[in-house]
Amino acid sequence: MHEIRKTLFIVILLMGLLWFFYTDREFWSKTSTQILSFSSLHVLKDPEITDFPKTNIGPFHNENPTPCTCQKTAPANQFVPEDELDDLQKRRAEEFRQHQIRTGKENNVLILAPANTPLQYPIRGFRVTPMNKTLIPGLALQTQNRAVYKVSLRVQKGLLSVLDVQEGEQVDGQNEEHLSISSSNLQQLNELLSRVTYTSTVYHIKTQDLAYFSFENHEVIFPIEIRRLSVPVLFDPGKDVNSQVTVLIKAFLRYKELRVLIDSIRRLYPKIKIIVADDSLNPEKVVGDNVEQYIMPPAQGWFAGRNLAVSQVTTKYFLWVDDDFVFLNETRIESFVNIMEAVPELDVVGGQVEGNQFFFKLQYEEGSSQEGGCITRVIHTHAPLPGFDGCFFADGVVNYFMGRTEAVRRVGFDPFLKRVAHTEFFIDGLGDLLVVTCKGLRIGHQKHGHNDKYGSFRNPPKSDSEAKMTHHFFKNHLKCIKY
Repeated sequence: MHEIRKTLFIVILLMGLLWFFYTDREFWSKTSTQILSFSSLHVLKDPEITDFPKTNIGPFHNENPTPCTCQKTAPANQFVPEDELDDLQKRRAEEFRQHQIRTGKENNVLILAPANTPLQYPIRGFRVTPMNKTLIPGLALQTQNRAVYKVSLRVQKGLLSVLDVQEGEQVDGQNEEHLSISSSNLQQLNELLSRVTYTSTVYHIKTQDLAYFSFENHEVIFPIEIRRLSVPVLFDPGKDVNSQVTVLIKAFLRYKELRVLIDSIRRLYPKIKIIVADDSLNPEKVVGDNVEQYIMPPAQGWFAGRNLAVSQVTTKYFLWVDDDFVFLNETRIESFVNIMEAVPELDVVGGQVEGNQFFFKLQYEEGSSQEGGCITRVIHTHAPLPGFDGCFFADGVVNYFMGRTEAVRRVGFDPFLKRVAHTEFFIDGLGDLLVVTCKGLRIGHQKHGHNDKYGSFRNPPKSDSEAKMTHHFFKNHLKCIKY
């Protein structure tokens, strides 16, 4: 008899537990989250008596990243005169602060999604145009029976409202930053949530607001992207390579080599447009069909010439070549175009000069806002480009490359850098330009004798290198740089 009573007691106890589980699943959902979040606490507390503290879900700002380390590298400010360093650092700090604002870095915050929340909300992709009323999609509450359901929303850069509020619908805070909605009927509450709108109150073409959405002790945060729509800028690729690509050349003193290069281009591409940016000391006229020569003030430098040449391009792509290169029988501009067209995200495709396939990746640490970042150039690639044997992602390539015109114009070439400048363009484009290097895209390099006048410009004095390092210290907000 004792065993029967014991068995009945166990059965009744199990039935009671099952009933409790199925009638209050939200309790168990909340409790399981608390157990996971506070696994070091082995005692489960009754939430009706006292709740665990709410987990902080953000937003979290990385106010001051960890300083980076310059290993075996002198600081980038080593050539700044000691009596000028303090003032230069103050100016740099202010410019960096403004840069962070212009690039929207203050909107880069970490937000955590809480576990098992009954709130439904847009986690990504909710975009509004400035100062225009927009419905917030997807807001809803999913929970068990309550006598009254109440939710609230709050924002910082806009106003919230519910469209077409009818008599008896309980909405507080219409057209304010804080909005509360309550109802004794869950379906009616969700109907009201489906009509919630957001209107930004500050005009800005690219910024962000954060919306806080709460119910009882649950709160979530979701971003609202405030963005002015931009107009597409497209290049008509035409019907062949002549309407897709312009060949660009920066010329300086080496007219014999320049004419050999142009002749080699014309042998394979008789109609393609060629642009020559020429800053020679005593310019010579370069003639030929569909050749445009732009005469610059003398010795303006490598990057000033690149900027001028790129500014005159009207085609979707350009091919950059040095004035002492030469097209080979296997040089094929179409091979570059095929890769760029197949992978529209690409901005630069680099080739080979003779057997040299120069490429590199840039190891960059942002560092602290006070000291600046650390950057090191490493002769290596990132990963293969899928579908193209011999092509690899990199951060920079040899000075024989095809560029996407609109992408390269956005980065530009710094005209401060006159003599020694190539890696610097890719430093400025890091994170903005998607670059690959490919085997088999070959061009030749002419053999030529020593030119004393050209050499005096090609090999600048030590003072130029020192000024260049100081320039990087300020412009790129660097603590150190290592090639």
